[in-house]
Amino acid sequence: MRPSAIDRWFERQLARLVNARVPGAVQHGLRGLEKEALRVTPDGALAQTPHPRALGSTLCHPHITTDYSESLIELVTPTFRDNAALVKYLGDLQQFVYGRIGDELLWAASMPCELSGDAEVPIARYGRSHEGHFKEVYRRGLLNRYGGMMQAIAGIHFNYSLPASFWPVLAEVREAPRADAAFVSAAYFGLLRNFRRHGWLVSLLFGASPALCRSFLQGRGAGDLRPWRADTLYGEHATTLRMSDIGYRNRNQAAVSVSVNSLEEYLRDLRQAVHTPHPPFAAIGVKVDGEYRQLSANVLQIENEYYSSIRPKRVLHAGELTGQALARAGVEYVEVRALDLGADGPESVSVAQLDFMEAFVVTLLLMDAPPIGGSEQELLDHNYLEVARRGRDPALMLGDGARGARVVDRAYVLLEHMQGVCELLDAGLAARPYVRALEQQRQRLLVPQELPAARLLRDMQEQGQSFAAQTLRRSAAARAATLAAPVDAARQAELGAQAEESLDLQARKDASVSGSFDDYLRQRLA
Repeated sequence: MRPSAIDRWFERQLARLVNARVPGAVQHGLRGLEKEALRVTPDGALAQTPHPRALGSTLCHPHITTDYSESLIELVTPTFRDNAALVKYLGDLQQFVYGRIGDELLWAASMPCELSGDAEVPIARYGRSHEGHFKEVYRRGLLNRYGGMMQAIAGIHFNYSLPASFWPVLAEVREAPRADAAFVSAAYFGLLRNFRRHGWLVSLLFGASPALCRSFLQGRGAGDLRPWRADTLYGEHATTLRMSDIGYRNRNQAAVSVSVNSLEEYLRDLRQAVHTPHPPFAAIGVKVDGEYRQLSANVLQIENEYYSSIRPKRVLHAGELTGQALARAGVEYVEVRALDLGADGPESVSVAQLDFMEAFVVTLLLMDAPPIGGSEQELLDHNYLEVARRGRDPALMLGDGARGARVVDRAYVLLEHMQGVCELLDAGLAARPYVRALEQQRQRLLVPQELPAARLLRDMQEQGQSFAAQTLRRSAAARAATLAAPVDAARQAELGAQAEESLDLQARKDASVSGSFDDYLRQRLA
């Protein structure tokens, strides 16, 4: 029997929001995407070529850059108030990229292609300016701390903020005196706590990395992973190995504990990690024989090194770090980092998926969000890992501190919470896309063989292909579909102009370097 139902606090919040009679209060929030993908050769090897100059400057282009590696491209959309327009822009970006990378492909999976070791993953370069050197040294630090192969994992980040008109309505609903920056930040931090509690649902429904190349483990034990052919390992019930202890949630950052009980506690814990020496990292050295190996020997070099499946964010001023921006003006939006490169469509993400994600985020913000204590956080971490490694096991039980329940039953309860939010988001829309997206996920829970991870494993085994061969096939299909799509000539011209402008801007930055990098680094990290 499924656990019942919607908690009364949430019901009251939703009812008050409906009764406020402010049309479209939760509609038309801002959303954007960041998509990472490895560039690979036509035979599936990691591209060793530099980031193509025709794509512009990775330091200065607003929409096309790199993440850890020269080979790990990152596409960053502007913000939109419509998910269909957002996915179209991402498709246009990919079309621009494919027109300028020769016969290379964008790897269509979150887990990387066959790799021989860390040395095969080239660190990204950003030019001769102090700003560019800072970004490169940070990545060198990631290599020395965690290894380069771990940084070759890719994902999709969904950035979202509620519309400005929503906050006065919520303040009235919650009987708060004003909808100021502190109120907004507190509401977003409630969302963050609830994502820690319930974000495993994203892994269950959209996880698409149940298999990997054996080479990724580099001699580490495979645990409960099973062999498939000579070079592939997979989890029988896995959803997202990317988000498991094999991927980002590895033991290297197990000692980093950052509270999301308030903005103040979050910033306190991040600052402590950024300013606390860590003996194993001190052993690496910071500046050795005149060359920087990392930005510092502290637990974190900068705040961004702390991996979390969701982050509070704010648009940065020039030269500003994330913590400084949050301390200056509070939370502006959240960055959900839990999405794998998916099995559907050349963009690896669909409009229906984003409709669901938007409704899920809004639901979590409206739900009751008591503080998270240390013992609860341990339980939540365990739940995440269980769903990542064996979320499709029908017998899997998740704990909530008092009792356990089957993962599918807990998922249904969350979907029940989302129903009313989807109806609010659908107000005035005849097609009811949000309710339809929700119903699609309900049906997937009824037939778990249709979850993305299950479909990918079934396809791999039916085709008799390794993970690498299957992903190469899907990557080639995505390239063909992207290049065959209608061309938005104005958008392509705009991206071309931005590429040229970014190269000019980087040239000016490189030519205007003054002072030493040592001084720049001290000032930047102060």
